[in-house]
Amino acid sequence: MSINRRIKEAGNFTPSEMGLLGRVFEQAKREGDSDASREALASRIIANYMAGITDEAELLALSRQPLGR
Repeated sequence: MSINRRIKEAGNFTPSEMGLLGRVFEQAKREGDSDASREALASRIIANYMAGITDEAELLALSRQPLGR
Protein backbone atom coordinates (compact mmCIF):
# COMPACT_ATOMS: atom_id res chain seq x y z
CA MET A 1 0.00 0.00 0.00
CA SER A 2 1.14 3.48 -0.78
CA ILE A 3 0.82 6.32 1.68
CA ASN A 4 -0.71 8.38 -1.13
CA ARG A 5 -4.08 6.65 -0.70
CA ARG A 6 -4.09 7.40 3.03
CA ILE A 7 -3.14 11.01 2.37
CA LYS A 8 -6.05 11.41 -0.04
CA GLU A 9 -8.45 9.81 2.46
CA ALA A 10 -7.23 12.02 5.31
CA GLY A 11 -7.87 15.35 3.66
CA ASN A 12 -6.31 18.12 1.66
CA PHE A 13 -2.56 18.47 1.91
CA THR A 14 -0.27 20.76 -0.04
CA PRO A 15 2.29 19.22 -2.40
CA SER A 16 5.07 20.02 0.10
CA GLU A 17 3.14 18.33 2.92
CA MET A 18 2.56 15.29 0.72
CA GLY A 19 6.27 15.20 -0.04
CA LEU A 20 7.13 15.31 3.66
CA LEU A 21 4.67 12.56 4.54
CA GLY A 22 5.92 10.41 1.65
CA ARG A 23 9.58 10.84 2.67
CA VAL A 24 8.82 9.89 6.26
CA PHE A 25 6.87 6.82 5.11
CA GLU A 26 9.70 5.69 2.82
CA GLN A 27 12.23 6.03 5.65
CA ALA A 28 10.03 4.35 8.27
CA LYS A 29 8.77 1.32 6.35
CA ARG A 30 10.70 -1.92 6.59
CA GLU A 31 11.33 -4.66 4.09
CA GLY A 32 8.89 -7.47 4.65
CA ASP A 33 6.23 -5.37 6.37
CA SER A 34 2.72 -6.66 5.72
CA ASP A 35 0.18 -4.49 3.97
CA ALA A 36 -1.60 -4.06 7.31
CA SER A 37 1.63 -2.90 8.97
CA ARG A 38 2.30 -0.38 6.20
CA GLU A 39 -1.27 0.87 6.40
CA ALA A 40 -0.93 1.33 10.17
CA LEU A 41 2.37 3.14 9.65
CA ALA A 42 0.82 5.49 7.10
CA SER A 43 -2.03 6.20 9.50
CA ARG A 44 0.40 6.95 12.37
CA ILE A 45 2.44 9.31 10.20
CA ILE A 46 -0.65 11.23 9.11
CA ALA A 47 -2.13 11.28 12.62
CA ASN A 48 1.11 12.59 14.11
CA TYR A 49 1.36 15.24 11.41
CA MET A 50 -2.23 16.33 11.93
CA ALA A 51 -1.52 16.51 15.68
CA GLY A 52 1.09 19.16 14.96
CA ILE A 53 4.33 17.21 14.54
CA THR A 54 5.84 18.88 11.49
CA ASP A 55 9.58 18.35 12.02
CA GLU A 56 10.64 15.53 9.71
CA ALA A 57 13.04 13.83 12.15
CA GLU A 58 10.57 14.03 15.02
CA LEU A 59 7.73 12.80 12.82
CA LEU A 60 9.86 9.84 11.73
CA ALA A 61 10.85 8.93 15.29
CA LEU A 62 7.31 9.17 16.67
CA SER A 63 5.74 7.37 13.75
CA ARG A 64 7.96 4.34 14.24
CA GLN A 65 6.36 3.84 17.65
CA PRO A 66 2.97 2.17 18.03
CA LEU A 67 0.11 4.43 19.05
CA GLY A 68 -0.55 4.57 22.78
CA ARG A 69 -3.87 3.56 24.23
